[in-house]
Amino acid sequence: MTGAASRLRDARVIGSGPRLGQRIPVEVPTHVTGVLEHADGALSTLTTSFDGVATTAAPIEVQGEHGTIAVPDPNTFDGEVRHLALDGPGWRALEPRAGYVAASRGVGLIDLVRADERRPPRASGAVALHVLDIMTALLRSAAEGRRVELTTAVERPAPVPLTPAEEWLSALGPGLPAGGSDRTSARS
Repeated sequence: MTGAASRLRDARVIGSGPRLGQRIPVEVPTHVTGVLEHADGALSTLTTSFDGVATTAAPIEVQGEHGTIAVPDPNTFDGEVRHLALDGPGWRALEPRAGYVAASRGVGLIDLVRADERRPPRASGAVALHVLDIMTALLRSAAEGRRVELTTAVERPAPVPLTPAEEWLSALGPGLPAGGSDRTSARS
């Protein structure tokens, strides 16, 4: 992989939470971009930034030989997935085929806890190590101005089967109803 990184400001103002408005020093890169070459030859371009004001780009967009897929904010596990075929008439919404319906951040912990011989965990230590290897290699590439090879590899985990909210919420156990106003707190 090859990475580049920069820091636009020496200080930032915290925009939310209990420290709202507090000015803090910026000591790490705040804009990181890179090109990742996958084992199968596919290329990914990654841009992460705290420096932009706003964007209208999809949080994740996958461009392929036969079309493009745009997905919503991965922090919410919800929203419209759109597809544009190479010779198609325009963008169209895709029906969900996998994942935890109406989920949010933290639902992966349920997947980890429910793992067994039939359903190995998707969030394994090997996957975490590989993600960390990618992140640190991007920063190392940026700092050294050269291409960096990863030291880890991992098999892609199986997709999450399409799981209705009632099913994954019931895995939380008693005391957390599968609906109503408590649903939001169960997903937090």
